[in-house]
Amino acid sequence: MKRSIVAIVSLLAIPSAVCAKDDGDWPQFHGPRRDNISRETGLLKQWPPDGPRLLWTAKGLGHGYAAVSISRGLIYTCGNVDDKTVITALDLDGKTRWRFDNGGAWEGSQRGSRGVPTLDGDYLYHENPLGDVVCLEARSGKRIWGLNILERFNSRNITWALAESLLIDGDRVICSPGGPDTAMVALDKRTGKTVWKSPTAAGDLAGYASPSLGEHRGLRMLFTLTAKAAIGVNADDGDLLWRFEHVTPFDEMITTPLYHDGHVFLSTRTAGSVLLKLEVDGKGASVREVWRAKKLDNQHGGVILLDGFLYGSCHVNNNGRWMCLAWGSGAAQYDEPGVGKGSLSFADGMFYVMNESGTVGLVEASPKAHEVVSRFKLPPGGDGLTWAHPVVCGGRLYLRHGDFLYAYDVRENR
Repeated sequence: MKRSIVAIVSLLAIPSAVCAKDDGDWPQFHGPRRDNISRETGLLKQWPPDGPRLLWTAKGLGHGYAAVSISRGLIYTCGNVDDKTVITALDLDGKTRWRFDNGGAWEGSQRGSRGVPTLDGDYLYHENPLGDVVCLEARSGKRIWGLNILERFNSRNITWALAESLLIDGDRVICSPGGPDTAMVALDKRTGKTVWKSPTAAGDLAGYASPSLGEHRGLRMLFTLTAKAAIGVNADDGDLLWRFEHVTPFDEMITTPLYHDGHVFLSTRTAGSVLLKLEVDGKGASVREVWRAKKLDNQHGGVILLDGFLYGSCHVNNNGRWMCLAWGSGAAQYDEPGVGKGSLSFADGMFYVMNESGTVGLVEASPKAHEVVSRFKLPPGGDGLTWAHPVVCGGRLYLRHGDFLYAYDVRENR
């Protein structure tokens, strides 16, 4: 590596933070349950005019859009450093513990890292934008195994490069190479050997979404988006159960499908949002459309399902506004400008939102209105748009902007 990665830490005396006991860590993309909902309490309901207290800033993570995962006192993320995708582990004071080069860097359009490292016990799993999947010891960064899924499964990369954050299902690592031979595969998490591979989904290349998991009427299913469709795969044997075509311009199939109560929710730019009902018959399954909402066309900021309502920002169909839809009917509850198009996370009754230019907002989580009760701007210096999703863990708000990671204290009582 041509330059070192250093952590720049403020001179504040900072006690080590820990995540809430009932919720554990934030070990993967969108947290323990992949729903982007934190169960922490005791957090601020309003921020000072210049924002919550900045505890530290870490620099040298490399350029990219990966948020953080947090497990057993370490923070993990990744970014482009020179010509490599570099995974970095930081302690809770923002100091670098170790670094690992996981293959080449994505230097094409919207260069930088995408997928978030996934932690499972003592091990870390990560897929870089070029298809290099690696298993490391989480505490040391020592390599256990690695492979390239595009090469192994005869596929090719997509316009803006692979972006999924890997899913662990028991003793398997789930990833989605797409292509003429398969759509989704399961790898042995201890060795990287292929456990199963699904049939191809009409030859679709991969989408940019991360897989999710659900169970309905005794059938465990994995869900993801290919370049042209949503798919359901039998989690136990890899059988391709269904393919629901959902075409969007430039194949921007990004937002992770949400499973709840026998239904799957999809949202993509331009094509909008769709709720599908699962029909299960033994080991077979199909889907049928329940409702469609064109205006909520989430691009990549994520959608949260909370207490029967869906929350997220729009893209081209509604000029970046924030919407709330009823889960059962798709009826719009509000349509507000908020901070503008962006990403979100939930903790302690509030949404933490961030737009693409680094404005951060605090919004009461209610289907009645989208009121930004506090806002502030990230410090200058980060390169590119602020696309990494906010993470709330251990009384802290973690925000990534390019080469920088910021840790803010959002506890109510300090």
